[in-house]
Amino acid sequence: LNKPSGVVTTMKREDERATVADYVANRSDRLFHVGRLDADTEGLILLTNDGNLAHGLTHPSSEVNKIYLARIKGTVTKTEISALTTGIELSDGFAKADTVSIVGATPGETAIEISLHEGRNRIIRRMCEHIGHEVIQLVRVQFGPIKLGDMKLGKTRVLNHTEVGSLYRAAQLVKDETAL
Repeated sequence: LNKPSGVVTTMKREDERATVADYVANRSDRLFHVGRLDADTEGLILLTNDGNLAHGLTHPSSEVNKIYLARIKGTVTKTEISALTTGIELSDGFAKADTVSIVGATPGETAIEISLHEGRNRIIRRMCEHIGHEVIQLVRVQFGPIKLGDMKLGKTRVLNHTEVGSLYRAAQLVKDETAL
């Protein structure tokens, strides 16, 4: 699913807000979301009927990489990039990006690509705030081997067998042929 901003990452309706479950309501099998994106973040959410796969992809020991594009306020310096990749202390512990690169800039804004393999609540937003920059827009463009590509916002697609196999390898699991 290419999750739009404003959509809550849950499979249960808790209030009137849209949920990822709304985008797969026609599916008869029970689906699990793999990790979360906060309501303000757009981008790639994987959904599976295999709870073990979901767990394997999100467990810290698997170190499955996720890549995000962030538009942030201000001009980001090399020192600030270094701080993100060296690591910073947040209220819930040490946080470190695997890689960060500047991919664009306009007056008053910088676009960065940031990859990390952990997933804590609003971690990229908090890391950027720590170095003095507010996130304007955040989009997850890749989860492990799966890329968002040119999939339209709010659309879903079924992964092919090769892609599913690559997820099982990323999670360090033996592929279950019945999983989607």
